[in-house]
Amino acid sequence: MAVPRKIIHIDMDAFFASVEQRDHPQYRGKPIVVGGRPDQRGVVAAASYEARLYGIHSALPSWIAQQRCAHLIFVKPRFEVYRAVSQQIRDIFDRYTDLVEPLSLDEAYLDVTQNKPGLASTMAIARAIKQAIRAETQLTASAGVSYNKFLAKLASGLDKPDGLYLIAPEQGQAVVEALPITKFYGVGAATAQKMQALGIHTGLDLKQWSEADLRQHFGKTGGYYYRVARTEDERPVNPHRVRKSIGAEQSFADDLEGLEAMEAALATLAEEVATRLDKQQRYGHTLTLKVKYADYQQMTRAQTVTGLLRDAATLHSLAKDLLRSHLDPNRKVRLLGLTVSNLGEPTALPRLHPIEFALAAVLSLAHRDKPTSTFLEVCPLRPT
Repeated sequence: MAVPRKIIHIDMDAFFASVEQRDHPQYRGKPIVVGGRPDQRGVVAAASYEARLYGIHSALPSWIAQQRCAHLIFVKPRFEVYRAVSQQIRDIFDRYTDLVEPLSLDEAYLDVTQNKPGLASTMAIARAIKQAIRAETQLTASAGVSYNKFLAKLASGLDKPDGLYLIAPEQGQAVVEALPITKFYGVGAATAQKMQALGIHTGLDLKQWSEADLRQHFGKTGGYYYRVARTEDERPVNPHRVRKSIGAEQSFADDLEGLEAMEAALATLAEEVATRLDKQQRYGHTLTLKVKYADYQQMTRAQTVTGLLRDAATLHSLAKDLLRSHLDPNRKVRLLGLTVSNLGEPTALPRLHPIEFALAAVLSLAHRDKPTSTFLEVCPLRPT
């Protein structure tokens, strides 16, 4: 019988907001949110625990957050600080294991089955990590300990903030069976509503369904639901997790009206995405346009090409095509976004000379429907 893995999921408590309260004593004990102000059409990026008592959470429009708490404090994000603190925390993880899979700036999986200090107790490791984070950053983290990633992430949310929770192998099935379907990682609001309409309200209800039936209703994700209902999750902790998309989006203080204004905004986004692609030495083949109308209704449209999506001119041209084909011209727009996916491997391409960017853009459009090899022949890429 295989020896159970020892997995820890670390989740920082209200990370962005906690950093601001740490650095600004006047914010401590008060409801604060990190994000754009209501008069800037902002969205909550993070809410302190004091703000959460008012029903305020991330992704909530700032004007709604202010309605729920009149004395709410809005704080401008300082992402360079959050990244620096996140690196401090990552350095602590690295003292215990090389198998660290960051999910974002404020959470990560660790596989400590074989760990650097040689400790047998996973709980002792998790406790030591939490203590080091508090001592070195003055912040608190919650830790979930279990034998797979699904259960470890579930455990980290069961005793927040500053929690430490263990789901042992003999407890896993009972915990999952009693779990409301809305608490399953990977089940969003829309999926939960669909499941409830089918009579699936708990993990036990989910377990009664066959994999074939779940796949019929939920596609390939149905296989994942089938397995986790039985506490099966063989996904390894992957320290070399490669991102699957690169994008950018922008909310506008005043709703955009008319194609000209929207295409100008897309040009700025295309430049930003191209810069990020170049910095990471990536390229892609699929461009997705995101449009959020003034009434918050959202539309996404995508196009896949055989040529390389890498430079701003090509991205802007394809984005305009998608916008003109699918936009409702009678509605105003509050947000636009562009995302490149179907990415090529890192460092697969050398950097282009600035003059070659223009040539690449023209040739990429001209050969949009030809195999990539043809594009590379007509536009050879050389290092500078």
